[in-house]
Amino acid sequence: MEDRWIQVKPDADKKQEERLEKWVTGKDITFQSPEAEAQYKETAQMIVDAIQLQKPPKRIPISPSVGYFPIEYAGISYHDMMYNQEALIEACKKYCDDFKPDTFGGPLPMAGRVFDLLDFQMYHWPGHGLPKDREFQFVEKEYMTVDEYQDLIDDPTAWFLGVYFPRIFGAMKSLTMMPVLPNVNEMPMVMPAVIPFGKQDVQDSLKTLMEAGEAAIDWLKGISEFSLSIIGQGYPAVGGGLIKAPFDVIGDSLRGTKGIMIDLFRCPDKIKEACERLAPIMVKSGIAAARASGSPFIIIPLHKGADGFMSEEQFLTLYWPTLRQILIGLIDEGLVPIPFAEGSYNTRLEIISDLPKGKTIWIFDRTDMARAKETIGKVACLQGNVPLSLMCAGTPDEVRAYCKNVIETAGKGGGYILSTGAGLQGTKPENLKALIDAGREFGVYD
Repeated sequence: MEDRWIQVKPDADKKQEERLEKWVTGKDITFQSPEAEAQYKETAQMIVDAIQLQKPPKRIPISPSVGYFPIEYAGISYHDMMYNQEALIEACKKYCDDFKPDTFGGPLPMAGRVFDLLDFQMYHWPGHGLPKDREFQFVEKEYMTVDEYQDLIDDPTAWFLGVYFPRIFGAMKSLTMMPVLPNVNEMPMVMPAVIPFGKQDVQDSLKTLMEAGEAAIDWLKGISEFSLSIIGQGYPAVGGGLIKAPFDVIGDSLRGTKGIMIDLFRCPDKIKEACERLAPIMVKSGIAAARASGSPFIIIPLHKGADGFMSEEQFLTLYWPTLRQILIGLIDEGLVPIPFAEGSYNTRLEIISDLPKGKTIWIFDRTDMARAKETIGKVACLQGNVPLSLMCAGTPDEVRAYCKNVIETAGKGGGYILSTGAGLQGTKPENLKALIDAGREFGVYD
């Protein structure tokens, strides 16, 4: 890739240094002891050293992709995870106490009552379409029709509010009456715009939104207090927000897998234009998430850019340009994007290497880590690759051997964080212990 594509603002380095320094020092954290503070700062600095590729850290950081392992390990149901906050907190606490990883991965904000109130249609979850011991599941369908691309492009906010929300939230069907707000620019336009808000159906929907908002605040308050207490024990949290690649917003949640695969050939220009429209919105969403959490890290799960889903030409024209745009947009604000390359990215490694050095963490699932080290590893910190299949079905000795090999391969000279390639659901506890022990034994730099 040509240098002309690197378009980072001149003050990006300074902004990142300021954000990471604040994170490492734990300025706003109440530590439970001097030992906890020292542990936190040492671990956080190891992570920063790995990110910036400036020098090998004292040791390779160990940051398992927790997923819902704490739920399974504690023996509580997935229903408890979403409806019983005390049980969820105890499960996460037990995980940290028993395994002592380097970092803390807090529970996702998944309050069942919020989804109940909204009558959420995009997912089934435990106790709502699924048994209480089952993990939530996405309901695949076209939530946007192919002829609505232009409506999305013309006004994304209006389309999401007046079309998408009524489709995914059963309690929000009345929002189809929402007015075209940019038309309110003269006195005669005011009354037509406010009339829908006087209708009982719209008022009921707004009241439900208020109730759902109160339930969300209540849930997050308890989770935030618990997360701060765990961080105060010396466990840095690597995760402050979550956004998606523009193509995945469309392919996952709007058109669905079948729809987007047909669209790749039927209307690629519409996909491209829609992705370009969504990219700055994703950047703003990431900045807002960082502001709310106080964390510099933004996770970006990549779902449909993997090997085999689309051709290299399609990746270069429809997926990578706007993904790169949001990465650069976040970097410009001093944030650290963490793309999670689910599946295999072996044919994408040279393409995604077109990024400024020492600004991102790339989590890899099934990518060849030797090739990753030779390519994207020259400009970005690598993380992951310990297979979930091995964690679930292997032995501790096999896990230990795999970790030793990936540390020697991806961790050579620094720039690597030991982790699994996917969430730990189904993992044998003894295998997780083997991973953590292997990281502490083999991940020490001379």
